[in-house]
Amino acid sequence: MKWIDYESPHSVREAVDLLADAGGRGRVLAGGTDLLVALRVGRSDTDLVVDGKNIPELNEITYDPDSGLTLGAAVPCYRIYGNTAVSNAYAGLIDAATLIGGTQIQGRASLGGNLCNAAPSGDSIPVMVALGATCNIAGPNGNRQLAVEDFCTAPGRNVLVDGELLVSIHFPAPAANSGARYLRFIPRNEMDIAVAGAGVSVEIEDGVFKSARVCLASVAPTPLFVREAGEALVGKPVNDESVQEAASIAEEAARPITDMRGTIEYRKHLCNVLTRRALNTAIERAS
Repeated sequence: MKWIDYESPHSVREAVDLLADAGGRGRVLAGGTDLLVALRVGRSDTDLVVDGKNIPELNEITYDPDSGLTLGAAVPCYRIYGNTAVSNAYAGLIDAATLIGGTQIQGRASLGGNLCNAAPSGDSIPVMVALGATCNIAGPNGNRQLAVEDFCTAPGRNVLVDGELLVSIHFPAPAANSGARYLRFIPRNEMDIAVAGAGVSVEIEDGVFKSARVCLASVAPTPLFVREAGEALVGKPVNDESVQEAASIAEEAARPITDMRGTIEYRKHLCNVLTRRALNTAIERAS
């Protein structure tokens, strides 16, 4: 049995110092629903676990209609969808928060942990990208901000370097006449991993798309931000033809593999279907 040290700091600075001293051999526990499983089965190797549940900034949830939403990296899912103001303003985010595991898992699991786990199938990441969220990262050299779409670098890998931790995720305030949606397809209820997923957002003005963003799950080494799909909608009328064009672009951009959950062809087809359906629901929410 391997010895693993455990620390429960009460400030970001203390956590950064602990991680820096660990020299790359420390991991932050946000909810533990991924980390503890990985440690138990030997898929992750670490000398130090730093618990983020007692750091105020990692457990912050604040929403202002003008400045937007700030979610601490350790805020559990149930606090997100249990917040009426947040639920009303960010319906697309609630789509994802209610999909991550069951009720007991949602009592611990966090969107920050889901992002740091950097799984291509992470359910919360596509809609965070679609909503234009940014990461607040703290480290030995101070704080830095980074767009969520730039955070994951490979399956299970992210941009954090030694001594850094994700403190919070910030979402811009929803624009008027905007909407978002996350949809996924799973092979059966017993396998809670997406074959493919699509997170989208739209902003509509006078019957025309003012802006749009599309991000896919489970069809590339990282969650796939399909910038060109959203750009194809800008300036186009809100109709089936415009939506189908964006869905076809998403299908073409997907780079899936064939595995036990589905073939390349099947998953690319799903990207088309899920993007189209998600866009249609986002349009309804925007109106």
